[in-house]
Amino acid sequence: MTLTIFLGSLLLAMAIGIPISFSLLACGVALMWHMDMFDAQILAQNVIGGADNYPLLAVPFFLLAGEIMNVGGLSKRIVEFALALVGHIRGGLGYVTIVASVMLSALSGSAVADAAALTTLLLPMMVAAGHAPQRAAGLIASAGVIAPILPPSIGLVIFGVTANVSISKLFMAGITPGLLIGVSLWITWAIVARKENIVPPARKPAAEVFASFRRCAWALLLPIIILVGLRFGVFTPTEAGVVAAVYALFVSSVIYRELKFSQLYGIFVTAARTTAVVMFLVAAAMVSAWLITVADLPGKVVVMLQPFLDSPILLMAAIMVLVMIVGTAMDMTPTILILTPVLMPLVRAAGIDPVYFGVMFIMNNAIGLITPPVGVVLNVVAGVGRISMDSVTRGVLPFMLAQFIIMFLMVLFPWLVTGPAKFFH
Repeated sequence: MTLTIFLGSLLLAMAIGIPISFSLLACGVALMWHMDMFDAQILAQNVIGGADNYPLLAVPFFLLAGEIMNVGGLSKRIVEFALALVGHIRGGLGYVTIVASVMLSALSGSAVADAAALTTLLLPMMVAAGHAPQRAAGLIASAGVIAPILPPSIGLVIFGVTANVSISKLFMAGITPGLLIGVSLWITWAIVARKENIVPPARKPAAEVFASFRRCAWALLLPIIILVGLRFGVFTPTEAGVVAAVYALFVSSVIYRELKFSQLYGIFVTAARTTAVVMFLVAAAMVSAWLITVADLPGKVVVMLQPFLDSPILLMAAIMVLVMIVGTAMDMTPTILILTPVLMPLVRAAGIDPVYFGVMFIMNNAIGLITPPVGVVLNVVAGVGRISMDSVTRGVLPFMLAQFIIMFLMVLFPWLVTGPAKFFH
């Protein structure tokens, strides 16, 4: 009955149009009434305690860094370098999108920011070159979701805080899966681009490629600084967010000189608004997380999935299918906040490595960002690129399928995640 109240109140609130953060609060209140323990003071304490978490400071700083990079010219220079590097290959602009998305993902950690930047810079170029608009938009959308998997991923930060798992270990474990997602897109684009008879531009001279590399070298140095700093314990993931924001501000204003003082106010406001949304979601979810623990909902779920506990692979496959279904209707952050407290006890009971599970869980949620009908990244690409949502959805399907194949290969062969993670950490 408790599980029914929890899901029913949450889904009902969302169905009548209440924003997800307030739906989580309504769900918490409903559970409190059901358990005959309603207390407004406990509600307020959990909301405040949910946001009062030191590791979550990484979120606003990484969001701020992403905004500065887009306005300050770092994103543009990365795209120019990728264009010089692989633009001459048949279907080259598609490969430029993939290479640029991997580089940008290592800078921002935000799928929405990367998708918006790639759409603005590359979609007009791909359409002008003769690529089908829906296919180009689909590739850009699917490439954008690499950002929540590769460090510094905001999704991994939120999961690490919610599940009490080392964020540094999650960052290191996310490197190989993020790169494999990029490989899957490369192979898929190579297949679909054969249908298009487009003459690629001439190969850039080595001197021009080197000059392009020099122009974006300062931008490419940021992920190296973050990964080396985390690997050798120079700073924590939270401090890495500060390093990223300060470094991006310095490079944009002093080295590239594209960021004007007058633009800072707008950048800070945009980052603050996005941060407020994320932080209030986290705070509201902590009420439900606390009540989930008090009501022992994880214990009830463990009993329901008892037959799968003896087979971690089957259990992971079942969880991945569940998250895929949820991802069609819910955004990434609320899915993490709602499902993590329920699933983590089950994962630990089955003896599954929490870091491995965290990376897989975030990967599934990231792909959910391009899963219709709610796919947030699909909406961003459609809006920024001024293309219909139906066209983007059709274009994204082959790439989304390739990403799901990679994900389930990692379910069958966990060492694809755990093996490289040991090397990086």
